Amino acid sequence: MTRSRNEEPRWWVGCHDPFGRDRALTVLVEDNTVVLVPPPGAAAVLSAQQTRSLGVVLDEAAIRAGSV
Repeated sequence: MTRSRNEEPRWWVGCHDPFGRDRALTVLVEDNTVVLVPPPGAAAVLSAQQTRSLGVVLDEAAIRAGSV
């Protein structure tokens, strides 16, 4: 899980596509909404740890979206 360095709230959560290639889900806050951008092909395969990381990121994004 990484966070962008610029001012816009944006995170990347590592995942894989159905073929096992490394990919990332992007989570960003736009106005007062949370946007989840899937990897190319619109499918993400997450391990249990990656799923927990996504939950943490979504919680933080929801808090930021509520304060915009």
